[in-house]
Amino acid sequence: MRAVLVGVLLSLLSCPAHTCPKECSCDSNAKVVDCRGQGLYDIPKRLHADTQELYLQGNRIRGLGSSAFRETPLVRILDLSNNSITSVSPSALLGLRTLHRLSLANNGLRELDKRMLGPIRSLSHLDLSHNSLWSLPGAMGDSLRNLSHLGLAHNRLTRLDRSLLEALGGLDSLTLRGNPWRCDCQLIGLKLWLETYLFKGGVLDEVLCSQPEEMRNRDLQRVPYQLFHACMTTSYNYLFANIHHLESERMLRGHAHGNHAHHDSHAHNVLVGDGEGFGGTGVGGVGGGGGGGSLPECEPKQRPRPVNLRHAIATVIITGVVCGIVCLMMLAAAVYGCAYAAIMAKYQRELKENEELAAAQGADHATADDKEPLENAIA
Repeated sequence: MRAVLVGVLLSLLSCPAHTCPKECSCDSNAKVVDCRGQGLYDIPKRLHADTQELYLQGNRIRGLGSSAFRETPLVRILDLSNNSITSVSPSALLGLRTLHRLSLANNGLRELDKRMLGPIRSLSHLDLSHNSLWSLPGAMGDSLRNLSHLGLAHNRLTRLDRSLLEALGGLDSLTLRGNPWRCDCQLIGLKLWLETYLFKGGVLDEVLCSQPEEMRNRDLQRVPYQLFHACMTTSYNYLFANIHHLESERMLRGHAHGNHAHHDSHAHNVLVGDGEGFGGTGVGGVGGGGGGGSLPECEPKQRPRPVNLRHAIATVIITGVVCGIVCLMMLAAAVYGCAYAAIMAKYQRELKENEELAAAQGADHATADDKEPLENAIA
């Protein structure tokens, strides 16, 4: 009896800590776990720690909790399509540092947290098509710099942040069809980016406008820029935003190169001047602290504001001066043209009168010459 108990204990101890779940099929050699179409409501437990491909599509999973894949940190391909996922924890994919392909297509996602893909830098394929996404966080692009395919088809996107797309330097293919795009002034940035993207050889399906009504079912790529003439204010705002961005970068580079004393003094003056507008906590506290630890973090946000305002005013003034000069030149050209036309008309009129006068005098001389022979003959 004692020998039997010892054998049982040894057999239990010899069993691996992770086995293949009964709902799934596992290939230990290929490191693949296939749990497709099994009616699962949650991620299976006791998965092999060395799993590299995990297929969970066609189940009934409704959400992904924190560290949902902590048992499989080496997963490279994760397919969660065709489930009922409506919520994803910001830390659901925590630990999946080697993830290359992720599919969340055909679910019920309405939004994504910008932190969800933060730890993942190796992702090359992301499919978010056939969901209910209204927007994507612009900061999410920082985690997708190695992305080569992005699927956003058939969501509820009306616009897309250009800064997110510009961060995707390695993007080769993009799907955007089936979204209710609103082709107004705020979509000019997307149109400009798409032209550059296609010029570089990128692959795109289509961007059909849904609003406004006069642009319905028109492809944004083929909408002429003349239809965006009413967007002048938006263009100026975009210009000023770029000026603010460039000025911030310039100030940050200057601060990094050792001009600490000058910039700290400048930041202190700005913070003290703006202290009441932001309240006693945060910015006001930093200004009164005199070189506290949070000063460098607040400096880039506050310092460029007066500089940006001056640049904006200067840009408007310069634009006005240039437009005034152009108008004066056009007016001078018009006056010159009218004067030239009047002089030419007067010259032609005088020339015609001289020709008529010369013709009349020639006729009189001819008559006199004809009369002289006749008079001689009579005599």
